Amino acid sequence: MPDASRPAHAPADHPPVPRGKTGVLLANLGTPDNYDYWSMRRYLNEFLSDRRVIDYSPWKWQPLLQLIILSKRPFTSGQAYKSIWNEAKGESPLMTITRDQTAKMAAAMTARYGDRVMVDFCMRYGNPSTKSRVRAMVEAGCTRILFFPLYPHYAGATSATANDQFFRALMQETWQPVVRVVEPYFDNPLYIEALAESVERAYAGVVNRPEILVVSYHGMPKRYLMQGDPYHCQCQKTTRLLRERLGWQETEITTTFQSVFGPEEWLKPYTVDEVARLARDEGKKRIAVMAPAFSADCIETLEEINEEIRESFEEAGGEEFTYIPCLNDDDAHIRALAEIVESNLGGWLD
Repeated sequence: MPDASRPAHAPADHPPVPRGKTGVLLANLGTPDNYDYWSMRRYLNEFLSDRRVIDYSPWKWQPLLQLIILSKRPFTSGQAYKSIWNEAKGESPLMTITRDQTAKMAAAMTARYGDRVMVDFCMRYGNPSTKSRVRAMVEAGCTRILFFPLYPHYAGATSATANDQFFRALMQETWQPVVRVVEPYFDNPLYIEALAESVERAYAGVVNRPEILVVSYHGMPKRYLMQGDPYHCQCQKTTRLLRERLGWQETEITTTFQSVFGPEEWLKPYTVDEVARLARDEGKKRIAVMAPAFSADCIETLEEINEEIRESFEEAGGEEFTYIPCLNDDDAHIRALAEIVESNLGGWLD
């Protein structure tokens, strides 16, 4: 039960009114509840039925999805999740990391604002749902909510769909809280600094310095770029700012895109092909790979990069493959996120 008191100047028999709190709701992509067939099918169905993710006409796409893709893909995706699953906690690494990020953010907000701020997290797909967390914040007395999609770069299939779901949840509230949405932070100096520090730590920890750093971002159909999605440009700027902060030459770092799905052309170069080309055609024996578009390690980094993309490099003649983890709950990352939150709370708590 949130703190409550009788409003000033109200009659003595006026019921207590909860004191207004401010909510900070962190949002990530999502995760299946388990890696069994039906858990995977429910998760993939929700994810692949999102028109922001797959924008094909439903009358064409849904039969293909329901009858073919979802009859097979839950098995292969389930095996991939099983290979990285946090068995001790019975959850995916993304869930574990997001919970840890939230705990550290809550501690930072408590140190700054006391009990006036409530911090929680939600997932766009799966649990905890955006709707359930918005409801919990309203019930806790949050009259304002800052919604923070944990995507450094804007894309319709990530930031926009998270925002869509948040506003759909607000539609269910009788008394809607006042809300703000955090904008993408792909060029935030503290975010760039946290990335650079993670690279420097990784390079200091290997005997032989990698010859090139492959900065791999999640891909999207090239058509989306042509339609005006700014994701590609924002990714390129992050790489440039990272290179400038590290003081490197352009030959020491390159931008690629991973996770291609479907028959149409996606943003290039494709990471899985480029690491093979670097080994085969340029003779690179040592590379490092990082994924700045992900705020937390997940299936696309722990399984796709550290297994599939590593294998592509090694089969083409590469010898030393260094994966640089996502920023996760690293203190420099949390400081960057907390500074962004504090900036966006301006005027609400000051």
